[in-house]
Amino acid sequence: MNIPLIDLHAQYGELKQEIGKAMERVLESGVYIGGPEVEALEKEIAALTGARFAISVANGTDALTLALEAAGIGSGDEVITTAFTFFATAEAIVRCGAVPVFADIDPDTFNLNPDEVEAKVTARTKAILPVHIFGQPADMDALQLIAERHNLLIIEDACQAIGASYKGRPVGSIGDVGCISFFPTKNLGGYGDGGIVVTNNEELADRIRLLCHHGSRRKYYHEAVGYNSRLDALQAAMLRVKLTKLTEWNDRRRAAAAYYDEQLRGLPLAPPAVSGDVRHVYHLYVTLSKDRNRLALELKRHGISTGHYYPCPLHLQQALSNLGYKRGDLKVTELACSRSFALPMSPHLTREQQDYIVDKLRRYAKG
Repeated sequence: MNIPLIDLHAQYGELKQEIGKAMERVLESGVYIGGPEVEALEKEIAALTGARFAISVANGTDALTLALEAAGIGSGDEVITTAFTFFATAEAIVRCGAVPVFADIDPDTFNLNPDEVEAKVTARTKAILPVHIFGQPADMDALQLIAERHNLLIIEDACQAIGASYKGRPVGSIGDVGCISFFPTKNLGGYGDGGIVVTNNEELADRIRLLCHHGSRRKYYHEAVGYNSRLDALQAAMLRVKLTKLTEWNDRRRAAAAYYDEQLRGLPLAPPAVSGDVRHVYHLYVTLSKDRNRLALELKRHGISTGHYYPCPLHLQQALSNLGYKRGDLKVTELACSRSFALPMSPHLTREQQDYIVDKLRRYAKG
């Protein structure tokens, strides 16, 4: 049996006819940049997230960069974030001329530890950038209290967490602005890159929309030096098809995660902990294992793909060595990076596949 970490083939198979019709609709229209498909997707994502405004962009990294720049964050400003995430989170901060300041994570949820965040605030801090890692919302109440005390913005990296909620509030629209990725492997993924920014702040929305269209409101007239960061109509149309399935697919992920939780009891794997006041959407199902490398090789031998998120924390990346961090500065993050072990997770993961995975894990545990 061969089991991928994320099964995109099965996902396409479920919606093949609908995807084909959406593509044909766009190709027949002759409108490939902007237009009704993009506008409709923006409205639908705004409704999903409870935001007043949604501005589609070329990818999740651009979503972060544009949100930061539109918020006025630039040279010398500090943004507190996590080192337990994909590189784009810090990359966007650096691209704006600001400085990423890394705070350690909660050992159970892998999200930013609010106590560690507050300890990092200085006179130069302008924003907190929490990542809702693997689909689980960060502790937004605690982070918002810190932001209010120090007059800081909150920019949510919800790239892995579309459809997740914190105390009944959809992620992305809890802070000042939220950033979502449509990378193919995401819970709502396109067939190429894509992203969207959501906010309730009209001024921020207007600035982001201006920046992502070359700093132009009307053709050939430019108010600012911006970006060419637009979602194309083909991607928007296909994403709209998938959006109709998102809630169901996230529920399937939650059901698969619950079955893993039950079946992994007694095995030397620490399943992901879930805060009681969130709706986790399990972009990934990440456990901890002291023996992750040998275990990954063993499962690979049986056709089971696994993942290591993330082998090198951001504060130890060569590209950010100028920040002066060293090993031991973020002990919880570093431990998680050394032991994180992702099992296959997708809405199309079958019970038969999960039983096969669990059987191999049990056999390995018995030696």
